[in-house]
Amino acid sequence: MRTYLTVIFAGVMGLGALSASADEAKLKTVAALYKEKSALAGKEVRVQGKVVKVNNGVMHRNFLHVQDGTGDQNTNDLTVTSQQTAKVGDQVLVTGRVGVNKDFGAGYSYPLLLEEASVTVKK
Repeated sequence: MRTYLTVIFAGVMGLGALSASADEAKLKTVAALYKEKSALAGKEVRVQGKVVKVNNGVMHRNFLHVQDGTGDQNTNDLTVTSQQTAKVGDQVLVTGRVGVNKDFGAGYSYPLLLEEASVTVKK
């Protein structure tokens, strides 16, 4: 049904409007990702927030922790893996694939993770 509606809107609004709408629909809050993690597993989403912790070069990737002010103590921090990095304090837009219940061993276990993300530092 969603594809059908998208085709209708594309015809009415033009392709540029379709791209913007599709991208905006994917923007999620950190709390929403935790709430919807099972349904979003394997799907690409976008999140914006502030980098609060960075660990570069772990298991051939960088780990960033992003918070956007949503969620509680257990659902306010999103771990992001990427080949790109940012600094603590940077405001970022990240786009990646939702991973759930990832266990890398050696204590690196995550109920929710945004994997293979692109990181854009907002200026």
